[in-house]
Amino acid sequence: MSTRRRFIRNSIVAGAAVTAGIPAIATGRVSTSALASGSAGTSASSSGTAGAPVFASAGTGKWPSGRPAPRLRKFRSKAVEETIKEIESFLGADSELAWLFSNCFPNTLDTTVSFSEKESRPDTFVITGDINAMWLRDSSAQVWPYVSLTAGDPQLKELIAGVINRQVKCIHIDPYANAFNDGPGQSEWMSDLTDMKPELHERKWEIDSLCYPVRLAHGYWKTTGDTSVFDASWSSAMRLIIKTFREQQRKESPGPYKFQRVTGWQTDTVAGAGFGNPINPVGLIVSIFRPSDDATIWPFLIPSNYFAVKSLRQMAEIAVSVTGDAALAADATALADEVEAALVKYARATHPVHGEIIPYETDGYYNYNFMDDANVPSLLSMPYLGTIDRNDPLYLRTRKFVLSDSNPYYFSGISGHGIGSPHTGLNRIWPIAITMKALTGNDHDIITSLRMLKNTHAATGFMHESFMKDDPSRFTRKWFAWANTLFGELVLETFRTKPDLLKEV
Repeated sequence: MSTRRRFIRNSIVAGAAVTAGIPAIATGRVSTSALASGSAGTSASSSGTAGAPVFASAGTGKWPSGRPAPRLRKFRSKAVEETIKEIESFLGADSELAWLFSNCFPNTLDTTVSFSEKESRPDTFVITGDINAMWLRDSSAQVWPYVSLTAGDPQLKELIAGVINRQVKCIHIDPYANAFNDGPGQSEWMSDLTDMKPELHERKWEIDSLCYPVRLAHGYWKTTGDTSVFDASWSSAMRLIIKTFREQQRKESPGPYKFQRVTGWQTDTVAGAGFGNPINPVGLIVSIFRPSDDATIWPFLIPSNYFAVKSLRQMAEIAVSVTGDAALAADATALADEVEAALVKYARATHPVHGEIIPYETDGYYNYNFMDDANVPSLLSMPYLGTIDRNDPLYLRTRKFVLSDSNPYYFSGISGHGIGSPHTGLNRIWPIAITMKALTGNDHDIITSLRMLKNTHAATGFMHESFMKDDPSRFTRKWFAWANTLFGELVLETFRTKPDLLKEV
């Protein structure tokens, strides 16, 4: 997120104090110049006891719990607690992996959700962690791993329905915004040169911001069978999504959206007087920003266009099977077909080392950006999101590229190796990308990724945004719920499908 980069919070790694059961966030701030040079992050101890970490509450066995005390948790799920106990029992009381899972998997529920009823419907606001705002992307990803547990937990089901309902409201407020306040308020970005509103935390146009709510609603429906979230307001929001996607195909004009920010950080503002670099309107959808909240170079962000195709087809399925809205289904399908055809023609390129692969960005003029970013959707994550088959030769070649030195944001060091992001500068590896490698890979990828994650949490018991490749104690974002919950999803998915692999970590 944007606040993550300019003011990345220092990490007080060993002996991090915890107040009110919420992971402490150091008040020190890191300049963009320091971050770019790889000097961000500190290692310190508040306990003075050989770096021994301090946690919120005592646990059992070797590893004390890093969770808030029960009375301080934002939401309690019976199904989540039972799942934690089941995996702890399987792995053993002294397992570091079990300890990490018990800290990370419930972190979204423990610390970031505010559940209520509004207008007789469930309503859930979800912050990202150390940023007090709700991103459409992050909020979807944060609760996604809990969807599979809703059958035995009506309250958890209501919580997730509340997220869907809140996201629909957000889309109606502004389909071009990526992050929202909990009602009208003041944001540090109110001076941005775009159409800001009091309800917005930030207004960076990213395709995935409108895809993730569709993915969550579709997965929720398929799992629970509950159709109560698909009211007239939901259908209206879907029409807004299609309208926005079509505007950003830019066939006749640049459309209504532009963005600029007064900043010294290049990727935090937009070229072309706020409209981005030129594109050839070939049917793809412009995404002015990446999932990292960094500006794109070539505005057709290819993993996000794949995601749009998937989401439009899911939208059409719901319109046919639930709401009986033939017109919406037809519009969504037609747009999905058009974008998919454009991807076949314009989203493949020949790399001199790896052959024909999927590039990260293009402009419709056959210019390409060969890289991948840790943030999801990424090229690596495409099978996870269901946008390509993991055994497709095109994906396998692309995967080989992004997990190699040919990708300028793939870093290898003493601590580990993996994909980073321009968002956090050079030599910083993202746990989200390590987790995604496992979720899209083979048994070896699962084992090695889990080992790496276990070895790089810097004695905190939680995942972070990024860590220095040669020193995991130099990390960014101590409280980043998406990274925590995604790690929990990996452990849970492995436990369900290949439990013996967890014993090898």
